[in-house]
Amino acid sequence: MPVADPHRQISGIVNVFAEAIDIYIIIAQAVHFGKLHLETSLLNSNYKSGHYTLSLSKINSQPLIRGESDPKTKAFLSLIITDFEGIDCIMTYLTVSIAGIDADQFAERFKQAKAQGAEAIEVRLDGLADLTPDLAGQLITQARKSKLPVIATCREKDEGGARSFPIAEKTAILAECIKAGAEFIDCELKVFAKKDAFGPLKEALKAHPDCRLILSAHRMKGRFEDINILYETMLSLWPMAICKLVYPARHINDCFEGLDLLHRAGKDMIVFCMGQAGLMTRVLAKKLGAFLTFASLDENSATAAGQIPVGQMKQLYRWDRLDNETEVFGLIGNPVSHSLSPALFNAAFEAEAINAVYLPFRVEGDQEQFSAFVDAMVERPWLSVGGFSVTIPHKTHALDYVNRKGEFVDTLATSIGAANTLKVGFNGIVCGYNTDYAGAMDALTASIGVDPHALHQMEVAVVGAGGVARAVVAGLVDVGAYVTVYNRTAKKAESLAEEFRCKAAGLDALERANPAVIINCTSLGMYPDVEQCAVEKGVLRPDMTVFDTVYNPLRTRLLEAAEEVGAKTISGAEMFIRQAIAQYHVFIGAEPDEKVIRSVVIDALKSKTP
Repeated sequence: MPVADPHRQISGIVNVFAEAIDIYIIIAQAVHFGKLHLETSLLNSNYKSGHYTLSLSKINSQPLIRGESDPKTKAFLSLIITDFEGIDCIMTYLTVSIAGIDADQFAERFKQAKAQGAEAIEVRLDGLADLTPDLAGQLITQARKSKLPVIATCREKDEGGARSFPIAEKTAILAECIKAGAEFIDCELKVFAKKDAFGPLKEALKAHPDCRLILSAHRMKGRFEDINILYETMLSLWPMAICKLVYPARHINDCFEGLDLLHRAGKDMIVFCMGQAGLMTRVLAKKLGAFLTFASLDENSATAAGQIPVGQMKQLYRWDRLDNETEVFGLIGNPVSHSLSPALFNAAFEAEAINAVYLPFRVEGDQEQFSAFVDAMVERPWLSVGGFSVTIPHKTHALDYVNRKGEFVDTLATSIGAANTLKVGFNGIVCGYNTDYAGAMDALTASIGVDPHALHQMEVAVVGAGGVARAVVAGLVDVGAYVTVYNRTAKKAESLAEEFRCKAAGLDALERANPAVIINCTSLGMYPDVEQCAVEKGVLRPDMTVFDTVYNPLRTRLLEAAEEVGAKTISGAEMFIRQAIAQYHVFIGAEPDEKVIRSVVIDALKSKTP
């Protein structure tokens, strides 16, 4: 796996000569692999200094300068680059989309966006009830005070906007935004293609060459009929356009045609999917060289479904560390929004300076949808997939997937009948593992302070008959514990018990049992359904140990009930931490910093506790 220092500093002097103007000295510094920031110092001249972003190509020695500068100055710049040989730097703007009800609210949100790390600002004008060209121009002028690139957008209602505008009115608004200095305007293809809009906007763009057109199309229900033809149509209408294509992902597998187009098109392209299923298209935009991706100020101010708060993009998903070499890992399950795995693994990657990102992949459906998703990820080597954690309801699907492929499955996963870890190796070979077994047994024995063999002949009640239960039962049977599987559906309990040669009973029989340990292996009580409890309080006794494999929340209703009767309790967080450490070892081939992982998990769970 590629390991790189994301903080590597590259510096050098770039000499800039301009006709009939003074010499500039530009000091360049590589902040990270995907971006170079240039600060200019003007000697003996009244021309203003600017903030530029430089994109270097390994093939083309002439760089592209984007950003704010005097147009006359920019036109004459000729760069001689030194000390950057072999570096390919491509900028993907992390753009915060901002809407507001008045100029004051916009101004405050512009400041917030910059403070939180935005790299560009989209000014969403369509929500203003009293919008005029003059007001639009004033807002653009205000936004430009942030010193960030500004996109002016007046979205049509049927493409996700607050309302639609007559062509003449919309054209006047966008033209005024161009005049006010917006670096980009976003105009829908269907609007721009109309004669009444095309002519005036063409002239405005021609008069202000520093402003570029983002030509967009938004499908609000379902995928585009043919996204590739639509892309070609955009380019034929305005070859210099930055093409933007957005559609909702009803299932995560809908994302791949958009990712494929982005991969083929390269720079000056914006493609992503709306909704929770489209999360990976927003984060991986930078890896694939998209022109920008959108984020929100916070969870309550999103201007489109699925926007991720800018703070999460920067911190949780390590935006500043992403580049085209970033390896991709993630959690496959349904649901996944509750999971702490992204926070855990991304913090571990950061601590070890590993160029990787870990994402939540919500995969709805059964074996067919699961297999289609894994195939789609693995068959695209440019996604650099390293592996997956697998959770409810796909652990048996994961094992079946690897078995059908005829690839490696460790004996533990085979004996348990479930895989919670998939490692993607050379040539896309997928290997299956189970780390739940070790995680559960280590958590149980460490928490009660005994050797695993001390569980020999101990009465243990396992509630549930799913993937987690299989791993727990396998571990307990291996050390000789007397295990009884309890489940609401008695047939499922009997099937699991027969496979592992233990006992089974319906859940109501637990009231008459006398186990030393009760282990909940169901998802009852998991966030957000935190009021549910897998076991009736009347079953619990002071001399019991109660282990809930649910880790979010930290104290489930079951554990609270057990504490109330004086029983010893074990949180699912302990199992989660231990199995995650084992997964990290499978993914990376090295041990993580356990203190980092433990701190992330416990702190996050405590913050969720009322």
